[in-house]
Amino acid sequence: METFPVINLEKMNGEERVATMEKIKDACENWGFFELVNHGISHELLDTLERKTKEHYKKCREQRFKDVVANRALEGVQTEINDMDWESTFHVRHLPESNISQIPDLDDEYRKTMKEFSEKLEKLAEELLDLLCENLGLEKGYLKKAFYGSRGPTFGTKVSNYPPCPKPDLIKGLRAHTDAGGIILLFQDDKVSGLQLLKDGQWIDVPPMRHSIVINLGDQLEVITNGKYKSVEHRVIAQTDGNRMSIASFYNPGSDAVIYPAPALLEEEKQAYPKFVFEDYMKLYAGLKFQAKEPRFEAMKAVETATVI
Repeated sequence: METFPVINLEKMNGEERVATMEKIKDACENWGFFELVNHGISHELLDTLERKTKEHYKKCREQRFKDVVANRALEGVQTEINDMDWESTFHVRHLPESNISQIPDLDDEYRKTMKEFSEKLEKLAEELLDLLCENLGLEKGYLKKAFYGSRGPTFGTKVSNYPPCPKPDLIKGLRAHTDAGGIILLFQDDKVSGLQLLKDGQWIDVPPMRHSIVINLGDQLEVITNGKYKSVEHRVIAQTDGNRMSIASFYNPGSDAVIYPAPALLEEEKQAYPKFVFEDYMKLYAGLKFQAKEPRFEAMKAVETATVI
């Protein structure tokens, strides 16, 4: 089996830069995922975030999960459950404005840690977008500008826990899907695995690595690159033991950003992907998240054609 791509960002500053850029290019074209080490976010900050997230789940969410999801999901169930996920989640918005002060049950240290982490991650996302621009032959800042809209990008974090599941054969931690947005940065549990991506018809584990950040590409980057880079289906497998922590941050276009293939990437004026307002895509995605992405692109194309006519 091919090895999962791991990128050492420290090598961007030395003689291995060209080889590292080539690895990123290959990961974007053939995997839709890669894992970053030496990304510049301190281990101390990541350790504090992990500790606070796990404490918060135990104290504020574990019992609620057992009362609501666990009982409802598996009571007397014999066949596979297709309309539910075995996960406990909450969402934090960072941009265009933060709502972290309004999230209940978070103590001051957790809020402060999450805020510091999100600021560092935002910078990392923008740095990565510029590396993608370089590989694609686009001017520096092109992708950030494409995401900007009138108020800048949207950026938020989904904090998830995947508790031990007595019947992992009947329910997924998170059902298979592609991500709707731009670039996704994931800090995941390094002891309990579960995240898998679909490559060449096979489900492949995304290896848990201490202090790494997993990157994957969303549907919007597939559209902007006119299919050169692809968003890839992934899922979370429920486990019988261990509680898996997942902190996924989504650096997405602003709601009114107009998304379309970069003209520089069109071959002989062939445009395979539609042009649309990001918010319209998200409204469509909300109901079709766990279905194939291609009909979503087709639906947006039909809207575009109707508008032109």
